[in-house]
Amino acid sequence: MAGETEPTTAGNSAPPAPEMTRRDAMLQLLRLGGVAAGAAGIGVWLSEHSFRPVPAKAEQARRDHRTAANSLFPHMSVVQGGEPRALVQRALEDLGGIRRFVGRQDVVVLKPNIAWDRTPEQAANTNPEVVAEVVRQCWQAGAKRVIVTDVSCNEPRRCFQRSGIQAAARAEGAEVILPNPDLFREVDMGGVVLKTWPVFTPFLEADKIFNLPIAKHHGLVGVTLGMKNWYGILGGERNRLHQEIHQSLVDLANFMLPTVTLLDCYRVLLRNGPTGGNLEDVAVKKTMVAGIDPVAIDAYVAKAYWDLDPAHLPYLQMAAARGLGTVDFASLAVKTSLLG
Repeated sequence: MAGETEPTTAGNSAPPAPEMTRRDAMLQLLRLGGVAAGAAGIGVWLSEHSFRPVPAKAEQARRDHRTAANSLFPHMSVVQGGEPRALVQRALEDLGGIRRFVGRQDVVVLKPNIAWDRTPEQAANTNPEVVAEVVRQCWQAGAKRVIVTDVSCNEPRRCFQRSGIQAAARAEGAEVILPNPDLFREVDMGGVVLKTWPVFTPFLEADKIFNLPIAKHHGLVGVTLGMKNWYGILGGERNRLHQEIHQSLVDLANFMLPTVTLLDCYRVLLRNGPTGGNLEDVAVKKTMVAGIDPVAIDAYVAKAYWDLDPAHLPYLQMAAARGLGTVDFASLAVKTSLLG
């Protein structure tokens, strides 16, 4: 059994190998990659820890699309070793299938990172095949509309085209909406920093919202993962939020609670983020980390790829204190899958 050591014999003076904790095993899984981790015997496990309960009463300002925890399914899925579409398929399957998250006639909004005028190989935006596969899955579940959108940092038409996301999403029948000044609405977000702010209307009118970020380095925060991806629902002068960036991230995460998060780690921008540009800064990891606890997902990937603890990422500690998830990712039910 994983984590146990063989008993020593009387004539054997060698000390027993140190026991690998569950947290160490999870981190090794991402750091070594699927093939190496599989050879090391990490394999697949499903924890029996209970899930964090969903608060019974939400604030009026919130857009709360969370999926209720279910002891039949893991809280998080880690899939490695496949191409982007296969990673998405297995991650959703491991979490209980797309119909756990999308019902018939749902209006589903997908929020990839389409912030930058970069190609997929530069890993500044979400992989277009990840987006396309989630679109396809939503149609299979009977969605009424599937919308793909983001509020880009660079010129939107260039970002949507050069990222490959516009073409890939449209090829699967999605409605791709570029940011339009007429489609923002002033909203009282109820935050500490984020009070009244313009929010892009598609995010206010969805039945379900999928967060589809990419794992990247960030020069100011340290990393940009799932919770930082919510900057792309806002209009206005977002650079003003950098003055209190950790609090603004928590305000955003408290306002927009996703149905599920699928964190694209197929290519990871390890340095010089969030814009990137140099292929030498990109590592091909062929990994997807998905689940219903956005705090745990960010904490796990930040520690595995950048060795950043919650102590170095105040927004994670603040989000956990606000009841948005847990930084103790190793305490959750996790299923791992190795493709190929």
